[in-house]
Amino acid sequence: MVRKAAVADRFYPGDSRKLRALVRSLIPDSATRPALGVVAPHAGYVYSGAVAGETFSRIRVPDRVVILGPNHHGFGHPVAVYASGAWATPLGEVPVDAGFAARLLDNWPQAQVDETAHQFEHSLEVQVPFLQVRNPDVRIVPVCIGHLPLADLLQLGEGLAGVIAADAEPTLVVASSDMTHYEPGEVAREKDQRALDQVLRLDPEELYRTVRRDRISMCGVLPTVVLLAAARRLGLRSAELMRYGNSGDVTGDQREVVGYAGVALWSPDEG
Repeated sequence: MVRKAAVADRFYPGDSRKLRALVRSLIPDSATRPALGVVAPHAGYVYSGAVAGETFSRIRVPDRVVILGPNHHGFGHPVAVYASGAWATPLGEVPVDAGFAARLLDNWPQAQVDETAHQFEHSLEVQVPFLQVRNPDVRIVPVCIGHLPLADLLQLGEGLAGVIAADAEPTLVVASSDMTHYEPGEVAREKDQRALDQVLRLDPEELYRTVRRDRISMCGVLPTVVLLAAARRLGLRSAELMRYGNSGDVTGDQREVVGYAGVALWSPDEG
């Protein structure tokens, strides 16, 4: 089954030539390094595309990418794996790595094969054109994550790490997240820094607690906790903030913004 693009012409151009040109314009020329994972934003490209583009410009995108996104709509299973077929964007179809998805499902008792959760969800889809431009041969494993307790998120991270470690082929994990929503720019930056401090410390438990305690509206905190738990299991030692900004940087209005951050988690032998 092919999942059709749900937010083309809304979050990004629906015309293939315009989309390719836009993504290329958002990706500066940079030296690249292998990374285990990234945190990347998922708003409309006009707002968060510069942060996402700079983040993806600095890392090598291998042939397999696991995309972990939050479930904004509440449809489907809390851990919904899109396990086969392909995803279509205006740039073409991207195959799902069915073998890796099956191994994840074997290691994730909390998960189910579920396409319903993905039908309208934008947080995973907006990452795909960046991956296509950076690596036309990319395969993806889309996972939509709903509300789960911390213990389950940590177990997901452990299971993901186990599947990655058992496979000789490199795997990149993308945790899709925007940061603080609809607060003044200065407030958003201060709150987001508290959350980003824990991401950069590679501390999934403290990120989860900080976001809950300080009421930080980081919509992708759950996928990011899973990524950090996997990184810890795999011996990661280094994370780096690529870029931070907010929607007011584009609109010129800092009264009520959404924050965006790009973070790279470098592979153990690169850290």
